[in-house]
Amino acid sequence: MIFQDNVIKEYLKNVYFITGTPCGGKTTISRELAKRHNLLVYDIDEQFAKHQKISNAAFQPAMNKVFKDADEFFGRTVKEYKEWLIDNTREQLDFVLLDLIRLSQNQIVLCDCHLTMEEAEKFTEASRIVFLLKEPSNLVEDYCNRPDHQGFSDFINSASDTEKAKAVCSATLKSLNGKSYKEIKDSDYFWIERTEDSTVDETVRKVEQHFGLVKKAFRMDTLEIRKVDRDTDLADKLIRFVENFSWEDVKEHILWMLRTWVFTDWETVFVAMAGSQIVGMASVMKEDYYPLPEIYPWISCVFVTEEYRGHRISEKLIDFANVYAKEKGFHRTYIPSEHIGLYEKYGYQYLKDIVNYGNGTDRLYVKELRL
Repeated sequence: MIFQDNVIKEYLKNVYFITGTPCGGKTTISRELAKRHNLLVYDIDEQFAKHQKISNAAFQPAMNKVFKDADEFFGRTVKEYKEWLIDNTREQLDFVLLDLIRLSQNQIVLCDCHLTMEEAEKFTEASRIVFLLKEPSNLVEDYCNRPDHQGFSDFINSASDTEKAKAVCSATLKSLNGKSYKEIKDSDYFWIERTEDSTVDETVRKVEQHFGLVKKAFRMDTLEIRKVDRDTDLADKLIRFVENFSWEDVKEHILWMLRTWVFTDWETVFVAMAGSQIVGMASVMKEDYYPLPEIYPWISCVFVTEEYRGHRISEKLIDFANVYAKEKGFHRTYIPSEHIGLYEKYGYQYLKDIVNYGNGTDRLYVKELRL
């Protein structure tokens, strides 16, 4: 099945792409942005092994090509090496796009990737991509000297003729990136070149401004978490908030819950208030989107509006919900998620995989509430 570019762009509207040449700073900047704004990072290099396992040699031959050692790997011509790298990236792209569509439906995702300008034009808008560049010389030494690339460094140094292997690799990367480096700088795309004087803070600030991720100015000590009661002005205000928020997958369901007020017994909804404005919400429920009546209470419907993300408001909402659950006599709470490394930051631990009503598999997290 072939999807048209406008369809893919629509489903990737919550994805911000950080791409460019090797050693341009993609990994460093994407992770610093994620830390500052509490966002999910999707690194395609980290996903390669998973994608390789579900690939098929008939359809993804480059991804399945096996080399017996470093001598065979780096013993190819520059042309052969370059074509293999291009084919690898192209074959993995289908897996990447499907992952991003799934992950980004209710949250912003930062994608650390290798998009070309041609691919960028197909899959995203110019406002949602940045090219981080480094002049394509001495890339191999820069690459090998990074702690997170120790595996590649060990591999290339295992070659019989290390200097020759590095020369082939360097020539390949220069051939692969030299032309695009110049074309990107001559294009209308937003790019930042890494130099000896570049700093992480300065680069992050520029990318934040380009992506519109500059934090909304407000004092965190003025944030208020409030319980919402039925048939109140605050309940009406919450309905208007949900009507206008961006979490399209669950919007209608949450609106139905609020309008019919399905909450019984100890079930409730909380909102985060910045002054008189609702900026986030969460709920404590007996049931979630899972046929597991024996498991409760669930922390559900956690959402913070985009311009207020990065202030750990989700954490404040979850902490408040947990205090409430403890007051109601519960010793633990549960949160389902597709993600690894998100709710662990809030004290949750992975319990097991669970199947939802749509027959999809998610991860179940639990937090023990201290006495």
